[in-house]
Amino acid sequence: MRISLSHIAITAVAIYSFLSPSFALAQKAPGFSLPGQNNTIQLSKYKGQVVYLDFWASWCEPCKRSFPWMNELQTHYGDEGFKIIAVNLDESRKEANEFLRKMPAKFDIGFDNSGKTAEAYNLKAMPSSFLIDRNGNLVHKSLGYRAEEKKIIEKKIKQLVDKRVVANR
Repeated sequence: MRISLSHIAITAVAIYSFLSPSFALAQKAPGFSLPGQNNTIQLSKYKGQVVYLDFWASWCEPCKRSFPWMNELQTHYGDEGFKIIAVNLDESRKEANEFLRKMPAKFDIGFDNSGKTAEAYNLKAMPSSFLIDRNGNLVHKSLGYRAEEKKIIEKKIKQLVDKRVVANR
C-alpha cells in the first residue's frame, strides 16, 4: 500500500483536531455576559480592542502571581486599546471579594459561578488565558501561569496593539 502526502496531511489534521480544544485559534471568541464588580461584563462591548481574557479562582496559587503582572499589562497597554477581563470561577463571590481585597485589580472582573463561560472556552487548567484580537478572534491560549511565557504573551500583545497604530498612519 502506498501512502500519499495528501493522506499524511489528512491524518495530521485528524490528529490535530482530536488533540486540540473544541475551538481553533483565529476563530471567533465565544461571547458572554457576566455580572461584574460595578457593571455587566459583555465581551461584545470590547470589540475593537485587544482583550486578554483570564480565568481565575481565589484558591489558585498561580493566579495570585499573575495579578500583579496583569495590572502592569493593563497600565502599560491600556491607552493603546488593550483591556484585561479576569473571570472568577469561585462558587461564592465572598471568596473572590476577599482575594480582590488582597490583590486589587486594575482591570475588569467578571463572575462566572455557574462555569458556563469557562465551559464555552473549554477550560483545562487554572489559570487559563486567551488573547483576543480587535476583531474578536482568538489568537493565543495559555494554560497555567508560567513566568517564561510572559515575554511571549507581551510580544503578541504589543504586535496586536501596534497593528492599529500602523493602520492609522
